[in-house]
Amino acid sequence: MNTNKILLSALAGGVAYFFLGWLVYGILLQGMMEMPAAIAKEPMEMWAMAISCLVYGLLLAVIFGHWASISTLMTGAKAGAIIGALVAAYVDFSFFSMYNFITLQSVIVDIIAATALSAITGGVVGWVLGYKKA
Repeated sequence: MNTNKILLSALAGGVAYFFLGWLVYGILLQGMMEMPAAIAKEPMEMWAMAISCLVYGLLLAVIFGHWASISTLMTGAKAGAIIGALVAAYVDFSFFSMYNFITLQSVIVDIIAATALSAITGGVVGWVLGYKKA
């Protein structure tokens, strides 16, 4: 797969994930997903959040473009959902095991939200990878 196409799909996926995260976590789940004031960073470091979203887009783009040959919206969405659910479950259950501020309810909600966000992001990445495919 073309390196430029992978980077472009990573950028598209990262931007999609950033704005979807803002919509889902920043607006729709705002009250449910808040951290205690003692550990929450106010204001949030938006540059770091943007980088994390771009890295996640790159993760999906590398997996799809180099190893899985995913280049459609639907296969990208399916793979993105699976990867997102597994990554979220890993992180959420790990945090739940160690910290008091995370409830089992927030673990489940976050896994569902992350799965949906990753499905859409994976769809974007897959679509960009397959765009104008010869």
